[in-house]
Amino acid sequence: MASHEVLQAFVQAATQGSFSAAARKLGRSQSTISAAVASLEIDLNLTLFDRTTRKPGLTPAGHVMLQRAEEILAATSRLEMTASQLSQGVEAKLTVAISDTYQSDRFEAALSAFEQRYPELELECLIAECDDLIALVQSGRAHVAFAEMQDIYPPDLVSSTVDERTEIALFVSHEHPLARLKNVDQQVLQQHRELRLATIVNPYESRAKGRVWSAPSYLMLLEMAQGGFGWAPLPRWLVGRFGAGTLVELDVRGYPKLVFVDALWSRLHPPGPAGSWLLSKMLE
Repeated sequence: MASHEVLQAFVQAATQGSFSAAARKLGRSQSTISAAVASLEIDLNLTLFDRTTRKPGLTPAGHVMLQRAEEILAATSRLEMTASQLSQGVEAKLTVAISDTYQSDRFEAALSAFEQRYPELELECLIAECDDLIALVQSGRAHVAFAEMQDIYPPDLVSSTVDERTEIALFVSHEHPLARLKNVDQQVLQQHRELRLATIVNPYESRAKGRVWSAPSYLMLLEMAQGGFGWAPLPRWLVGRFGAGTLVELDVRGYPKLVFVDALWSRLHPPGPAGSWLLSKMLE
């Protein structure tokens, strides 16, 4: 198999347009580049450059092998980068769990910077709410979570408030009877089905009275509301992005409610360098 240096010499000679230009690019002598390319041609039993002209150009076989050589060099570079990060203690995989109360624009901007810094690291994003998010972090299934702020967290978790605000309002479909009312009070709401959030780990916590349908995510509640099955508390940004024109916001006392978002991580399963870096970007 051709060495990394030989492949570099071939690729640079092809892309720079001459052996002398490749030598200057790599800080080698022209004779070293010529010898490397000649050695590669012997090993492959192929003629890579047409030397009958004043300025050698790639042969048809050379064009094909140039693409393959570039692929090998790129893979080698990724291999070296991944090995370097792992040797420094960087996670092999980072899992981030996010509540739909967290508007994703800031997170998407942070991901762009994260991808540039850790291009080979596997990233997994999970969507969950409330107690489900806490359970994911406590179990080590997620390294970092962004959750609707709670008054008290388990002692094994660390929290820090993110500079993010979300408004929760009540919504119904255009065809729902509540959509025709100018003002709605709690007594009127109780006459119609509530679409409420229910976590998987604690589905019956603070169970509502009356007719209730539940789901573990706001996006599922949004789809139920669009179907006209009842009224639902939903993040305004989520409705704007996925339900615009299909839902009506109800005028109810106490709504919209302002919701703050906390970053969470575990004292027992703390994030590594990559997770810590992402946290610092989100908390700036």
